[in-house]
Amino acid sequence: MTSLPESMTAVAIREPGGPEVLVAEQRPVPRPGPGELLIRVAAAGVNRPDVLQRMGFYPPPPGASDLPGLEIAGTVVATGPGGDPEMLGQAVCALVAGGGYAEYCVAPVGSVLPVPAGFTMAEAAALPETVFTVWHNLFERGWVKEGETALVHGGTSGIGTTAIGLCKLFDIRIIVTCGSADKCDAARALGADLAIDYSAEDYVEAVKGFTGGAGVDVVLDMVGGDYVPRNLACLADDGRHVTIAFQRGAKAEIDMSQLMRRRLTMSGSTLRARSADFKAALADEIHKTLWPRLSSGAWKPAMDQAFPLADAAAAHARMQAGAHVGKIVLTIG
Repeated sequence: MTSLPESMTAVAIREPGGPEVLVAEQRPVPRPGPGELLIRVAAAGVNRPDVLQRMGFYPPPPGASDLPGLEIAGTVVATGPGGDPEMLGQAVCALVAGGGYAEYCVAPVGSVLPVPAGFTMAEAAALPETVFTVWHNLFERGWVKEGETALVHGGTSGIGTTAIGLCKLFDIRIIVTCGSADKCDAARALGADLAIDYSAEDYVEAVKGFTGGAGVDVVLDMVGGDYVPRNLACLADDGRHVTIAFQRGAKAEIDMSQLMRRRLTMSGSTLRARSADFKAALADEIHKTLWPRLSSGAWKPAMDQAFPLADAAAAHARMQAGAHVGKIVLTIG
């Protein structure tokens, strides 16, 4: 292990509450264990789960850091016992279960990927959480494939903009919903085939109109609640519905006969608490399938705004205000 400082600056959650409870403090620099790498963080992504954790609604899984931050990019500065010394000095991005809002962060080696060619550290930090989530849920659980049509809610969120980009890479038509005409314009500029302003029109009717009544093959839902039966109404026969969040409530009432009669499939997942082995397998598939396209310049994440680590509260306030388009990141150093 190379010589490392004893302490670092990190942003912690003082108590559950608003953005103001995020406070900078000194923490010991973590040391990597077996199968882990220590990364000097250059940038960290800000995601909705960070906001929920700050509010007290999404505690970290057992053994994870209490610091927020689920995705980072930076330079490998140390390996755990028995680690590959060739990793030292490499520019990487990583999916982590917490701890990203800091100058140093430990990551499981299986969840670490090289920074794609031509990407800045901020752009690389904007990849892991949303790319892993979209890939697993839309492509693996939702089985979406070339020539099909997907409906994704929150079209200008990090998840939504990533879904637009990945669908365009793999020749999948994508419909998104957004909360304003301006956001619909932004989603179309990013490649959405149809952007529906849910504040001004019924997205179910808009989907039926766009698909000639056929419906979509997959719905990626982060809204839940009363959206679920409406989402099912948007699905074509043999369609798939995948839940990744439930901003409008965890309970929904649905007509089970629809699932039977139209052969619909419903599933859902959450990524943070999955095992290191699962995340490593997912990372390997993404590296083989998607990373060559990223390194060729085929797609980059939509970047909203970067904030210094010390301004994490301002970054959270922007995310909660809902005005952002794409990814918010924290820059360090």
